[in-house]
Amino acid sequence: MMHAILYAIPIISTLERFARDALNWIHVTFHLPWAWAIVVLTIFVRMLMVPLTVKQIHSMQNLQRFAPQMKEIQKKYKGDKQKQNEELMKFYRENNINPAASCLPMLAQLPVFISLYYALKQFAKHPPAGSMSWLHFVPNITWHTTSFWGGYVLLVVYVASQMASTLFMSATADKTQRYLFMIMPLVFVFVIARFPAGLVLYWVTTNLWTVGQGLITRRLMPRPSAPEKRSSRSAPKTEPTDDTDGGSGNGASPNSPEPKPQPSAKAAPPRRVRRKKGAGRR
Repeated sequence: MMHAILYAIPIISTLERFARDALNWIHVTFHLPWAWAIVVLTIFVRMLMVPLTVKQIHSMQNLQRFAPQMKEIQKKYKGDKQKQNEELMKFYRENNINPAASCLPMLAQLPVFISLYYALKQFAKHPPAGSMSWLHFVPNITWHTTSFWGGYVLLVVYVASQMASTLFMSATADKTQRYLFMIMPLVFVFVIARFPAGLVLYWVTTNLWTVGQGLITRRLMPRPSAPEKRSSRSAPKTEPTDDTDGGSGNGASPNSPEPKPQPSAKAAPPRRVRRKKGAGRR
C-alpha cells in the first residue's frame, strides 16, 4: 500500500520510468542481461559524478589539514555551543572549507537508488524478456536478497566493499569516528537484506568503484601538508629597513653588509723638502 502511494508521486514515477528506460537501452544496445545492465548503469552514473567526487576529495583534504585547528576551537568554546558553531563557521569561511561537499556524491546517488528500487519492483510485477539472474548464484535480481543462498554471499561482498570504501573515502581524521563508520554496514545489512538483490548489486558496484577511485587518487593526488604553526616563542621575521630609517643610528640595517670605502680620485705625490745649504754645519 505504501509503495503504491509513493509511486503516485509524480517525481517518483518519473524516476522509475527513467531507470527502466536507461536499463532497457543498455540491455538492447549492449545485449547484456538485466543484472549486468545495472552494473553498467552504475558505472555510467559514477562517471558523471567524477566532478562531484573531485570536490569531495578536496573537501576531505581540507578537513584533515585543518583538523587540529578545528579541535582547538571546539576545545576553547567547549561550554558554549553557539559560540563554538559561530567560530567554526568563521573558520570555514576564512579557509574556504565546505563541510557539506563531502556529502554531495551520496546525495546525488539517492535519486538513482530510489529509481532503481521502484524499477525492480515493476520488473517483479511485470518481468521483462531476458535473463534476470546474475553469475549463476543470484537466480533473480528482483527477489529479496535473503530469499536464496547466493544473496548471503552478495551481502558479505556488500559489507566488505562498504567497509573498504569507507576506509578510503572517510571524511574525518578521527579514528574513533572512522571505525564507527566502518561498523555501520554491519548494522544496516539487516535493512538492506530486505531489498531486491539488484539494488544490493548496485551498491556493491558503486562501493568497488569507490575503492578503485580511492587507490588512484592516493597515488595521483599529493597528501595535504599541515599548515605552519607559529608559537609565541618563535622569533618574528625581520624585514630589511630603508636607508632613511633611523633605527640603527646611521640608517643601515644591522644585517646589511658594511659599505666598502670609496677609492680617492688620484693620490697626491709626496712633497719634497729642500734642505738649505749649510744648515747642518756649525
